[in-house]
Amino acid sequence: MEYTTVIKPKNRLFEVDFKEIWQYRDLFSMFVKKDIITQYKQTILGPAWYFIQPALTTIMYMVVFGGIAKISTDGLPQPLFYLAGIVCWQYFSDCLNKTSATFTTNQHIFGKVYFPRMIVPLATVTSNLVRMGIQFLLFIAVYVYYLLSGVQVAPNIFILLLPLLVLMLAGLSLGFGVIISSLTTKYRDLTILFTFIVQLWMYATPVIYPLSTMSTEKQWIMAINPVTSIFETFKYGMMGVGTFCWGMLAYSFCFMVILLVIGIVVFNKVQRSFMDTV
Repeated sequence: MEYTTVIKPKNRLFEVDFKEIWQYRDLFSMFVKKDIITQYKQTILGPAWYFIQPALTTIMYMVVFGGIAKISTDGLPQPLFYLAGIVCWQYFSDCLNKTSATFTTNQHIFGKVYFPRMIVPLATVTSNLVRMGIQFLLFIAVYVYYLLSGVQVAPNIFILLLPLLVLMLAGLSLGFGVIISSLTTKYRDLTILFTFIVQLWMYATPVIYPLSTMSTEKQWIMAINPVTSIFETFKYGMMGVGTFCWGMLAYSFCFMVILLVIGIVVFNKVQRSFMDTV
């Protein structure tokens, strides 16, 4: 008797079977479509929320942080500055929150049928790229408006780093997400704690304020946050303002690689027996 599919236990903790993931690419596509369609299913405005949500958030930031707190925006128009941070942060936080619930949210599927478990967090990161792309179009529309209005925004060669920056955001959120997801199979309190941490994390990231307003000592403290250099590089490449440093960007990239390695090891270890504890 010949078998077309052979399922073997993973003997090594650090192992990602890309060939197997490719074989399940139809399932991967299905998860991506499901994430996109179900998010605003049975809503009146539907996909329009992709534009409305960042627009309303930008207005709120303008009132609270720009109007009341008088926080500097590095000489940029407030809508442009805040929207640049919101587009990146929304993608990062959404990927974090959703991948961190991979095991608990999909336990009913994982317990019934076999497929590479890593497909689920990968699909989450991919589906959120669609949302980020739509919101990025809104940012570009505002960007072009101010550019034609004579506002001094200066895109430069570092704009070519945009694909790398998106990849790093995806990698960091995937790494943190699968680690937290693996831990929450046993410690459910971490789900609530992590949601709170993500909310605080935004204030430790230059989303609503520029890094240049801080002293050099505080800038280096902020640089410990691996997301900081990504946001600053994005603003610097798109608008010519911000703090750009190859060293900080290299640190964030190395941090991402190490985090992904740890995340894969923890994920592979937990997926062997998580149904006994979840």
